[in-house]
Amino acid sequence: MNDDVRNIVLGVVAAGLSAALGWLARTYLWKRKLRRKQAFFGLPDNSESLLVVNREAGGPELTVMRYDVFALLELAALIKDCGAHAQVVAHDAAQQGFGERTEFCVGGPSSNRRMAAHLHSLLPGIGVNVDPEPGPDRGAFQIGSERYRLEPGKGEYVILARLTAGNTARPVFLFCGQRAITNQAATRYVARNHERLARKHGKNSFVLLLKVVNSQAYGPDVVELVADVTRAAQTPLPAVATRNSHRAS
Repeated sequence: MNDDVRNIVLGVVAAGLSAALGWLARTYLWKRKLRRKQAFFGLPDNSESLLVVNREAGGPELTVMRYDVFALLELAALIKDCGAHAQVVAHDAAQQGFGERTEFCVGGPSSNRRMAAHLHSLLPGIGVNVDPEPGPDRGAFQIGSERYRLEPGKGEYVILARLTAGNTARPVFLFCGQRAITNQAATRYVARNHERLARKHGKNSFVLLLKVVNSQAYGPDVVELVADVTRAAQTPLPAVATRNSHRAS
Protein backbone atom coordinates (compact mmCIF):
# COMPACT_ATOMS: atom_id res chain seq x y z
CA MET A 1 0.00 0.00 0.00
CA ASN A 2 1.56 3.29 -1.08
CA ASP A 3 1.24 6.57 0.80
CA ASP A 4 -1.62 7.91 -1.34
CA VAL A 5 -3.80 4.85 -0.77
CA ARG A 6 -2.97 4.86 2.95
CA ASN A 7 -3.99 8.51 3.22
CA ILE A 8 -7.26 7.85 1.43
CA VAL A 9 -8.06 4.91 3.72
CA LEU A 10 -7.20 6.91 6.84
CA GLY A 11 -9.33 9.80 5.59
CA VAL A 12 -12.31 7.51 5.02
CA VAL A 13 -11.87 5.95 8.47
CA ALA A 14 -11.58 9.36 10.12
CA ALA A 15 -14.68 10.62 8.31
CA GLY A 16 -16.58 7.50 9.38
CA LEU A 17 -15.53 7.92 13.00
CA SER A 18 -16.47 11.61 12.95
CA ALA A 19 -19.87 10.82 11.49
CA ALA A 20 -20.45 8.06 14.07
CA LEU A 21 -19.41 10.29 16.96
CA GLY A 22 -21.59 13.10 15.61
CA TRP A 23 -24.57 10.77 15.35
CA LEU A 24 -24.00 9.45 18.89
CA ALA A 25 -23.74 13.00 20.25
CA ARG A 26 -26.94 14.11 18.49
CA THR A 27 -28.75 11.00 19.67
CA TYR A 28 -27.61 11.58 23.26
CA LEU A 29 -28.70 15.22 23.21
CA TRP A 30 -32.04 14.33 21.60
CA LYS A 31 -32.71 11.65 24.22
CA ARG A 32 -31.73 13.96 27.06
CA LYS A 33 -34.07 16.63 25.72
CA LEU A 34 -36.86 14.05 25.36
CA ARG A 35 -36.35 12.76 28.93
CA ARG A 36 -36.58 16.30 30.29
CA LYS A 37 -39.78 16.88 28.32
CA GLN A 38 -41.21 13.58 29.54
CA ALA A 39 -40.31 14.45 33.15
CA PHE A 40 -41.95 17.87 32.95
CA PHE A 41 -45.19 16.52 31.53
CA GLY A 42 -45.12 13.30 33.55
CA LEU A 43 -45.22 11.22 30.38
CA PRO A 44 -42.63 8.43 30.35
CA ASP A 45 -42.53 5.98 27.44
CA ASN A 46 -45.81 4.12 26.85
CA SER A 47 -47.52 5.84 29.77
CA GLU A 48 -51.21 6.70 29.80
CA SER A 49 -52.64 10.20 30.09
CA LEU A 50 -56.06 11.79 30.23
CA LEU A 51 -57.45 14.53 28.01
CA VAL A 52 -60.52 15.96 29.71
CA VAL A 53 -62.86 17.52 27.14
CA ASN A 54 -65.19 20.35 28.03
CA ARG A 55 -68.31 21.47 26.20
CA GLU A 56 -69.47 24.73 24.72
CA ALA A 57 -70.84 26.87 27.53
CA GLY A 58 -74.62 26.85 27.28
CA GLY A 59 -74.56 24.33 24.44
CA PRO A 60 -75.36 20.63 24.21
CA GLU A 61 -73.25 18.27 26.29
CA LEU A 62 -71.35 16.91 23.30
CA THR A 63 -70.67 20.25 21.60
CA VAL A 64 -67.00 21.28 21.77
CA MET A 65 -65.83 24.69 20.62
CA ARG A 66 -63.60 24.78 17.55
CA TYR A 67 -60.67 26.35 19.39
CA ASP A 68 -60.96 23.78 22.17
CA VAL A 69 -60.67 21.06 19.52
CA PHE A 70 -57.49 22.75 18.28
CA ALA A 71 -56.18 22.81 21.87
CA LEU A 72 -56.84 19.10 22.24
CA LEU A 73 -55.10 18.37 18.95
CA GLU A 74 -52.00 20.28 20.08
CA LEU A 75 -51.96 18.39 23.36
CA ALA A 76 -52.39 15.08 21.55
CA ALA A 77 -49.36 15.87 19.37
CA LEU A 78 -47.32 16.75 22.47
CA ILE A 79 -48.31 13.49 24.16
CA LYS A 80 -47.37 11.52 21.05
CA ASP A 81 -43.96 13.24 20.90
CA CYS A 82 -43.30 11.97 24.43
CA GLY A 83 -44.07 8.39 23.37
CA ALA A 84 -47.17 8.26 25.56
CA HIS A 85 -50.84 7.54 24.95
CA ALA A 86 -53.94 9.69 25.49
CA GLN A 87 -57.47 8.79 26.48
CA VAL A 88 -60.13 11.39 25.73
CA VAL A 89 -62.81 11.66 28.42
CA ALA A 90 -65.81 13.97 28.75
CA HIS A 91 -65.60 16.43 31.63
CA ASP A 92 -68.50 14.81 33.49
CA ALA A 93 -67.20 11.26 33.01
CA ALA A 94 -63.65 11.67 34.39
CA GLN A 95 -63.72 9.97 37.77
CA GLN A 96 -60.07 9.13 38.46
CA GLY A 97 -58.11 10.37 41.44
CA PHE A 98 -55.55 13.13 41.42
CA GLY A 99 -52.08 12.09 40.26
CA GLU A 100 -52.81 8.59 38.97
CA ARG A 101 -52.19 9.61 35.36
CA THR A 102 -51.06 12.84 33.81
CA GLU A 103 -54.18 14.88 33.15
CA PHE A 104 -54.76 17.75 30.74
CA CYS A 105 -57.99 19.54 31.63
CA VAL A 106 -59.30 22.10 29.13
CA GLY A 107 -62.01 24.72 29.61
CA GLY A 108 -63.46 27.06 32.20
CA PRO A 109 -65.64 25.92 35.13
CA SER A 110 -68.87 26.87 33.36
CA SER A 111 -68.23 24.27 30.64
CA ASN A 112 -66.06 21.75 32.49
CA ARG A 113 -67.18 20.21 35.76
CA ARG A 114 -63.79 18.61 36.25
CA MET A 115 -62.14 22.03 36.02
CA ALA A 116 -64.62 23.43 38.54
CA ALA A 117 -63.71 20.63 40.94
CA HIS A 118 -59.98 21.23 40.49
CA LEU A 119 -60.35 24.96 41.13
CA HIS A 120 -62.47 24.34 44.21
CA SER A 121 -60.15 21.72 45.71
CA LEU A 122 -56.67 22.72 44.53
CA LEU A 123 -56.82 26.45 43.76
CA PRO A 124 -59.22 28.04 46.27
CA GLY A 125 -57.70 31.46 45.62
CA ILE A 126 -59.14 31.64 42.11
CA GLY A 127 -62.70 32.77 41.54
CA VAL A 128 -64.40 32.75 38.15
CA ASN A 129 -67.57 34.68 37.41
CA VAL A 130 -69.83 32.14 35.71
CA ASP A 131 -72.96 34.32 35.73
CA PRO A 132 -74.64 33.84 32.30
CA GLU A 133 -76.16 37.33 32.40
CA PRO A 134 -74.28 40.04 30.47
CA GLY A 135 -72.25 42.43 32.58
CA PRO A 136 -68.75 43.91 32.99
CA ASP A 137 -67.66 41.09 35.30
CA ARG A 138 -68.99 38.22 33.25
CA GLY A 139 -66.16 35.69 32.86
CA ALA A 140 -63.83 37.73 35.09
CA PHE A 141 -61.11 36.08 37.16
CA GLN A 142 -60.69 36.97 40.81
CA ILE A 143 -57.19 36.05 42.02
CA GLY A 144 -56.48 37.26 45.51
CA SER A 145 -57.37 40.96 45.57
CA GLU A 146 -57.04 41.40 41.80
CA ARG A 147 -59.83 41.14 39.24
CA TYR A 148 -59.16 40.44 35.57
CA ARG A 149 -62.04 41.31 33.27
CA LEU A 150 -62.66 39.90 29.84
CA GLU A 151 -62.36 42.17 26.80
CA PRO A 152 -63.48 39.91 23.93
CA GLY A 153 -61.07 39.97 21.02
CA LYS A 154 -58.78 42.53 22.70
CA GLY A 155 -57.53 41.27 26.03
CA GLU A 156 -58.47 37.84 27.37
CA TYR A 157 -57.00 35.88 30.26
CA VAL A 158 -56.22 32.23 30.80
CA ILE A 159 -54.84 30.30 33.75
CA LEU A 160 -52.11 27.78 33.00
CA ALA A 161 -51.36 25.52 35.94
CA ARG A 162 -49.19 22.48 36.58
CA LEU A 163 -50.17 20.85 39.86
CA THR A 164 -48.47 17.94 41.59
CA ALA A 165 -48.98 16.05 44.83
CA GLY A 166 -45.49 14.71 45.54
CA ASN A 167 -42.57 13.39 43.53
CA THR A 168 -44.26 10.12 42.56
CA ALA A 169 -47.63 11.58 41.48
CA ARG A 170 -48.31 12.53 37.90
CA PRO A 171 -49.08 16.21 37.26
CA VAL A 172 -52.40 17.75 36.37
CA PHE A 173 -52.32 20.55 33.78
CA LEU A 174 -55.14 23.09 33.78
CA PHE A 175 -55.98 25.32 30.82
CA CYS A 176 -58.73 27.53 32.21
CA GLY A 177 -59.51 30.41 29.86
CA GLN A 178 -62.13 33.10 29.62
CA ARG A 179 -62.81 32.02 26.01
CA ALA A 180 -62.06 28.92 23.98
CA ILE A 181 -59.34 30.65 21.97
CA THR A 182 -57.44 31.36 25.19
CA ASN A 183 -57.40 27.64 26.01
CA GLN A 184 -55.64 26.99 22.72
CA ALA A 185 -53.26 29.86 23.41
CA ALA A 186 -52.29 28.30 26.74
CA THR A 187 -51.67 24.85 25.24
CA ARG A 188 -49.51 26.43 22.55
CA TYR A 189 -47.65 28.46 25.18
CA VAL A 190 -46.75 25.43 27.29
CA ALA A 191 -45.71 23.44 24.21
CA ARG A 192 -43.36 26.23 23.14
CA ASN A 193 -42.01 27.13 26.59
CA HIS A 194 -41.87 23.84 28.50
CA GLU A 195 -38.06 23.84 28.66
CA ARG A 196 -37.94 27.30 30.25
CA LEU A 197 -40.79 26.41 32.62
CA ALA A 198 -39.01 23.19 33.64
CA ARG A 199 -35.78 25.08 34.39
CA LYS A 200 -37.62 27.63 36.50
CA HIS A 201 -40.10 25.43 38.37
CA GLY A 202 -38.56 21.95 38.25
CA LYS A 203 -41.08 19.40 39.50
CA ASN A 204 -42.96 21.94 41.62
CA SER A 205 -46.49 23.17 41.08
CA PHE A 206 -47.05 26.53 39.45
CA VAL A 207 -49.98 28.70 38.39
CA LEU A 208 -49.46 31.31 35.69
CA LEU A 209 -51.82 34.01 34.51
CA LEU A 210 -51.48 34.65 30.77
CA LYS A 211 -53.04 37.34 28.61
CA VAL A 212 -54.00 36.74 24.99
CA VAL A 213 -53.54 40.01 23.11
CA ASN A 214 -55.78 41.08 20.23
CA SER A 215 -57.03 37.61 19.37
CA GLN A 216 -59.39 39.05 16.75
CA ALA A 217 -56.30 39.89 14.67
CA TYR A 218 -53.62 37.48 15.88
CA GLY A 219 -55.61 34.47 17.02
CA PRO A 220 -53.96 32.46 19.84
CA ASP A 221 -50.39 33.39 18.90
CA VAL A 222 -49.67 36.57 20.90
CA VAL A 223 -49.52 35.68 24.59
CA GLU A 224 -48.08 37.67 27.49
CA LEU A 225 -47.14 36.34 30.91
CA VAL A 226 -48.98 38.58 33.36
CA ALA A 227 -47.82 37.04 36.63
CA ASP A 228 -46.91 33.92 38.54
CA VAL A 229 -49.95 33.67 40.83
CA THR A 230 -49.12 30.36 42.50
CA ARG A 231 -49.22 31.64 46.07
CA ALA A 232 -52.39 33.70 45.61
CA ALA A 233 -54.14 30.84 43.79
CA GLN A 234 -53.48 28.45 46.68
CA THR A 235 -54.68 30.89 49.35
CA PRO A 236 -58.48 30.83 49.87
CA LEU A 237 -60.32 33.95 48.73
CA PRO A 238 -61.92 36.20 51.35
CA ALA A 239 -65.62 35.60 51.80
CA VAL A 240 -66.60 38.90 50.13
CA ALA A 241 -64.46 38.19 47.07
CA THR A 242 -65.88 34.69 46.86
CA ARG A 243 -69.45 36.00 46.81
CA ASN A 244 -68.67 38.66 44.24
CA SER A 245 -66.87 36.26 41.92
CA HIS A 246 -69.71 33.68 41.79
CA ARG A 247 -67.22 30.83 42.17
CA ALA A 248 -68.20 27.56 40.53
CA SER A 249 -67.98 24.47 42.70
